Amino acid sequence: MTKLKDTLKKNTMLVALIIVMALFQVLIMSAGKGSLFAPTNVANLIMQNSYVVILATGMLLCILTGGNIDLSVGSIVALIGAVAGTFIVKWEMNIYLAIVLCLVIGLLVGVWQGFWIAYVNIPPFICTLCGMLIWRGLATIILDGTTISPFPEEYLKYFTSYLPGADASKTVIMSVSLIVGALCCAALVAVTLFGQMQKKRKGYATEAAGLMIGRLVVICAVIMAVFYLLGQSKGIPTVLVLLAVVVFIYQYFTTRTVSGRHIYALGGNMKATQLSGIDTKKVMFGVYVNMAFLSAVAALVCVGRFNSAAPSAGTNYEMDAIGSCFIGGASAYGGVGTVGGAVIGAIFMGVLNNGMSILGIDANWQKVVKGLVLLGAVVFDVVSKKQNKSR
Repeated sequence: MTKLKDTLKKNTMLVALIIVMALFQVLIMSAGKGSLFAPTNVANLIMQNSYVVILATGMLLCILTGGNIDLSVGSIVALIGAVAGTFIVKWEMNIYLAIVLCLVIGLLVGVWQGFWIAYVNIPPFICTLCGMLIWRGLATIILDGTTISPFPEEYLKYFTSYLPGADASKTVIMSVSLIVGALCCAALVAVTLFGQMQKKRKGYATEAAGLMIGRLVVICAVIMAVFYLLGQSKGIPTVLVLLAVVVFIYQYFTTRTVSGRHIYALGGNMKATQLSGIDTKKVMFGVYVNMAFLSAVAALVCVGRFNSAAPSAGTNYEMDAIGSCFIGGASAYGGVGTVGGAVIGAIFMGVLNNGMSILGIDANWQKVVKGLVLLGAVVFDVVSKKQNKSR
């Protein structure tokens, strides 16, 4: 019973996500407005919130360093989008060269901000606030206040198309979707069992077999249901492949590498981390360079999805990323949080946006609801820490 309570406590937001999805499904069906789980709606949910997952993954690393955030990510999205539009649409540059150059510019933006934060000790809040103004201004200057569109089909296919392709039959689309879903489930089971074996070999505490099996069954059922719904629509969105790669890389980085553990150590206790010989400046520098790089990736996804580059692109994206991390269980004090939690938080935000939009709730009320949800997540974190200290 104790292990069950611990498991539920660790997966509080996952349980909350399931409850919210079920609530919206009931409300949407009662209002006669279709279904939250309509195949087309599921595909749209993935494509509309792809940028949130990418940005939340990078933002998590910033938060882990001690509750720090990056306010400039939305403006970087606008800047890189403006550059991409200029390279690809105006100058008709080779799209692969343009993509590489956009990513390099994103890295340079990160180097600029990381230098001031890590080596000059400018508070991240102030430095990225300045960046928010600088990069937005440059984006508007590059675009001259206008919107650039449309992008060539050769570029759009990497971010807006579906697998196995528009020409495939319904049978092929469903078969490919189910096979990919089954492979994902097999990979999840293999990774989980391998992790359990490693923990046992090293003498660490392991999850109860019954709870582990139950968790895997539930997750695999959800995965297969999602891919089944995608199979009923147009297939697997290509952007989902990109998201899977990003999540896998950063999940591995944060849990299996020394550099990843250094980020957690920095957020847990900076003084102790410095005394242990870890170069905290280098860690902080890398985190903000990485955040700008992922912002550039998100920008390439966004211009593909909207088929345009606009000065207003990326507005409030930083709020979605920050909110996703805190809702997903990241601590406002740093040192606590997971990539999986950030993804759950991003899905939670996406479901809130999508469900309220389907129900026709006013945009201003949507902001109120999201603000209250974010406040509740942070309050939960603060109260939990106080309770743990009092024990």
